[in-house]
Amino acid sequence: MRTALLQSSGHPGSTAANLKVLDAAAGRAAAAGAGILVTSEMFLTGYAIGDDVARLAEPADGDAADAIAEIAHRHGVAVAYGYPERAGDAVFNSVQLISAEGARLANYRKTHLFGCFEREQFTPGEQPVVQAEVNGLRVGLMICYDVEFPENVRAHALAGTDLLLVPTAQMHPFQFVAESVVPVRAFENQMYVAYVNRVGAEGEFEFVGLSTLAGPDGVARARAGRVEELVFADADPDFLAASRAANPYLSDRRPELYGPLAS
Repeated sequence: MRTALLQSSGHPGSTAANLKVLDAAAGRAAAAGAGILVTSEMFLTGYAIGDDVARLAEPADGDAADAIAEIAHRHGVAVAYGYPERAGDAVFNSVQLISAEGARLANYRKTHLFGCFEREQFTPGEQPVVQAEVNGLRVGLMICYDVEFPENVRAHALAGTDLLLVPTAQMHPFQFVAESVVPVRAFENQMYVAYVNRVGAEGEFEFVGLSTLAGPDGVARARAGRVEELVFADADPDFLAASRAANPYLSDRRPELYGPLAS
C-alpha cells in the first residue's frame, strides 16, 4: 500500500486552515496512488498552542471528523490525523483513522505523555494497542513518545500490526529517534513504521522533520528533509511476509524469562 507522509506543521491555532492543507495533500496523495495519508501529531490544531488546546479540542465524532471523512471519501484515500480529543472533561492527544469511504475506523489516545506541557494539557490514554484493517494490512496507531518504549511497539507486533502509524512532534535535539530508533523498532518487531513529524519553529520548540517510513529490514523507504513536504513509500505485504519468515523474533521469544520487565 502506497503510504503518503504529510510532514507539515500546518497553521497552528486554525483548524479551518489545517483542513485546507489536508484537503490539498489528500488530492496529491490520491493522484500518486496512495491508499493512506498520515499527518503529524496534533496536526488539526497545532501542537504548541498553549491553552488553545482545550478550546479547540473536539469529540472523535465532531465537526472536524466529519470534514475529514468528506475529504477522505472525495479523494478516495484513508486519512490518519492527529488532533486534541474532547471526551467529557478530559482532553486526549489522539490520532484518528478514517477510511477511504469516509468511515471512522479507529481512534487512539496517546498513552505516554512527554514533558510538562503535555502532562498539563492532556489525560493519558489507557489502551496501548488500537488497530484497523486498511487495504489488506493491519494498521496500528501510536503517537510520538509512545514509539520510544519498546514494550509498546512489541505489543503491536504480538497483536499482528503490519503498518504502525506514528504521528509525531519530534523536536531538537532528539532527531536520533527518527534517524535510528524508528528503523530499529521496525526491524526488531518485523513491521513497517510510518513516523510523521512536524517541522520548523513553533512556540518554544524546533521540530526536526525527518519523517520516515521504515521497513521490517530496518531500511528507510522514504525520508523527508527539514522542510514541509509530502513523501511516499510502499508497505509491501509480500516483502513483510518474507522478512518475518527470515527473522523469527516473535516465535523465538521466551516470555517466561521476561516477567521482571513488567514491574
